Formats: sequence, structure tokens, C-alpha cells
Amino acid sequence: MIAILDYGAGNLRSVQNTLGEIGARYTLVDDAEGLRRADKIILPGVGHFGQLLRSLDAMRVRETLMARIREGVPFLGICLGLQALFDGSDEAPEIRGLGLFPGTVRRFAQDARVPHMGWNDLDVKPNSRLLAGVAPRPFVYFAHSYYVPLCDAAKAVCTYTVTYTAVLESDNVFGVQFHPEKSGALGLKIVRNFIEM
Repeated sequence: MIAILDYGAGNLRSVQNTLGEIGARYTLVDDAEGLRRADKIILPGVGHFGQLLRSLDAMRVRETLMARIREGVPFLGICLGLQALFDGSDEAPEIRGLGLFPGTVRRFAQDARVPHMGWNDLDVKPNSRLLAGVAPRPFVYFAHSYYVPLCDAAKAVCTYTVTYTAVLESDNVFGVQFHPEKSGALGLKIVRNFIEM
């Protein structure tokens, strides 16, 4: 079973539509028991870093989510769902992230036009599982004001005033800064790659 973690915000409907379009069976979960039954977990992300992490704590799912990821359950974080994997964010410095990867999510410079919204291309590194079968410089849809700095787990980068991590892969953990559910046929391909792993 694919579990979409419903924390009370985010782009649930568009993620549901994407999974439905590729014929994937899924369920919305909002508690630890739902996560324990999941074969794969998707954390969609639209909103505020602090609000997302506070919601996970209020739902009492933070530890279960981290335990399932450490057990090897495939995880896909979308946009804010990727950012939540890190220690913290400039968006809410007082809030502790999931801490599965070291580092702090940064805000684009004050003189940058934010949010970074619209289509931009990726520079794809070799051997990406999530981007298998995708062109070397695919265009995908972004909507964000904060970014994950370059890190060892980056499998694709994007440049918008700075070069940052756009796709992260580490064992069973995957994250994308862009929105595959808003990226047309290419986005469907990326989600299908995750589902079929």
C-alpha cells in the first residue's frame, strides 16, 4: 500500500490525481498505524516548514515516520516534504526538522524574485533511479522560496540565483524540490519510477 501522509495541508488532490492517472493504489493516512501498514510513503509539501513539522508532532507520527524510513520503506518527499528531511530551515529556525540529513534549508537571497515559480531545467547526475529514462536536462515545475543547498545525496541540481539540490536519493529515501504532480508527462514518469521500485 502507498500511503500519502495527510498532515492537514499540502497538495493532496494533485498528488492523488497523479497516482490515479498511473493506476497506483494508495490511501491517505494521518496516524502512526497508517504509516506502519505502508509499503511506500509519500509526503507532499505545500506550506510552511514550521507548520508541517508541528503538525507531524501534533499527530504523533514523527518517530514512526522516521522509524519506517530507517526500516527501508521507500519514501518520497515533494517540495516541503524534501526540506523536512533536514535539520532545520531558515523559514522556522526554532523548529527541528526530521534530521535524516545534515544541514539547513536556506531562503533565496533577499534580492531574488521569490517564490521561484514556473518551469526550470535540471542538471541530472548519472545513475539516478528516480530520473531513470528521463532526458539529461528535463524541465519541471517549481514553486518555492527556500532551497536545499548542494549535498552528497543530490542526484539532480537546479540553478535559480544559486545552484541547489533538486533531486535527492539515498538508499530508500527520495526527495524532489519541484512538483512532479504539476510537471506533466515527465512528472508522471518520475512518480511511476518511484512506485515501480
